[in-house]
Amino acid sequence: MIQLTFTEEEREVLFDILENDIAELRMEISDTHRREYREMLKHRESLMKSIQQKLEQAAEKVSA
Repeated sequence: MIQLTFTEEEREVLFDILENDIAELRMEISDTHRREYREMLKHRESLMKSIQQKLEQAAEKVSA
């Protein structure tokens, strides 16, 4: 397992980057006609959402 340490500001920036990229992915997914490529994009979206959740959980632990 890899562990990284971020400042609160770094965590917020990373979360925002992920949020913007996920929104762009959703548009790309809806515009994609190739099934294989769409599935790859959906998988990438899922991974990015997982990272977002981990960032949220880490922030909750720090603020608790």
